[in-house]
Amino acid sequence: MNLVLGFNNYLLPAQQLAQCLTVPFKQVDCHQFPDGETKVTLPSGLPKQLIICQTLNQPDKKLIELILVAQTAREQGVDRIILVAPYLCYMRQDIAFHTGEAVSQKIIGKLLSNYFDAVLTIDPHLHRIKHLSEAIPTGQALALYATSAMSDFIKQHFANPVIIGPDEESMQWVEAIANTDQWHYTIANKQRFGDKDVSVTLDDINLTNRDVIIVDDIASTGRTLEQTVKQILPQKPSSISVMVTHAFFVDDAIERLHDLGVANIWSSDSVLHSTNAFSVIEILAQAVKNLSAT
Repeated sequence: MNLVLGFNNYLLPAQQLAQCLTVPFKQVDCHQFPDGETKVTLPSGLPKQLIICQTLNQPDKKLIELILVAQTAREQGVDRIILVAPYLCYMRQDIAFHTGEAVSQKIIGKLLSNYFDAVLTIDPHLHRIKHLSEAIPTGQALALYATSAMSDFIKQHFANPVIIGPDEESMQWVEAIANTDQWHYTIANKQRFGDKDVSVTLDDINLTNRDVIIVDDIASTGRTLEQTVKQILPQKPSSISVMVTHAFFVDDAIERLHDLGVANIWSSDSVLHSTNAFSVIEILAQAVKNLSAT
């Protein structure tokens, strides 16, 4: 029998995962000491296969807790541990651009492979590799996609939208969403000069009186989305919406987008945020079922 273990800071999605899998759920007890260290306590009577659900935004403390949980589970006799991490951290730094830079993707990927037999995530931010297993050399490392959940949600609100990707990296999500229902789409051109300094240009496409949805995997500062909106506005669309898998929207990003006239800002529950509108838990649950069947 399987068991889903979850944490207080990502409790509801973990409980939903257990419900989708029709397996029991239990919570890891985490106690914070005054000096910042964490004591974790696992429930007794763990099964041979364990599913741990934890998303990895604000990751440093969570990574330590995961290692403590996984090692303790092994010591209690667990043979197989699956990590379900809807958002996977440290995937962007996949190369050293300057001497002395840590290639965090390889380091954290190897760390996870030491403790988990399988790692499942949604829309990891991969640049120069095609498969998650190249970053996490464990038995099974699976990158799943939120595009089906995005398409289903969009169809509940619009009949014939135009889908726009703010940069070339968004092409895979935009194409998958648009092609399902033959919606029009285009990809903008982006130049990045710094964390908060980007330039976006849009190819010729008629957006007048159209419902426009900008789709991306991650929204952090929101600067790329902001510049994309500014390129769309002169064409006077009927509406502009933003849809992302992983919502960070740091500082005043939400306010800036709303001030520009963005009607809707939607995200998945891969990261808990006020913009959460659709869930990726069923996608992850189905993948866990497929793993268990093999």
